[in-house]
Amino acid sequence: MSRRETRENAFKLVFEQLLRDDDINELYDIADEVEEITVNDDVRKIVGGTMEHTQEIEGIISGYSKSRSISRISKVNLAILKIAVFEALYDEKVPVNIAISEAVNLAEMYTYPEDISFINGVLGAFARDRKSEDEKNG
Repeated sequence: MSRRETRENAFKLVFEQLLRDDDINELYDIADEVEEITVNDDVRKIVGGTMEHTQEIEGIISGYSKSRSISRISKVNLAILKIAVFEALYDEKVPVNIAISEAVNLAEMYTYPEDISFINGVLGAFARDRKSEDEKNG
């Protein structure tokens, strides 16, 4: 499975978890039963990491979302943003610009055009601050 497919499967599970608030293991079992979402170790890493760091990730998203509070961000957009921030912070194999690019790809497949701009804007501001911080710590 490609990295993009892995990310898309993880996105579907994170989104489903936001809607249902079920235990993630139940969602993994359901995904296995219906065979529409592939769950492997890489998918579990993204989903588990996103959930493990939810408070920190939502705090970051909230800080960069100037036009919408976290409760007003659609679940689809929130799932995309959470995965992108998780990957940018915790996956050393995924550079920030790739995390943003992949988030925009997911947004193009699953959201409205105005949501793509919103996601890109939030993640772009996050990336600029990270770059400035990295340059300071040099």
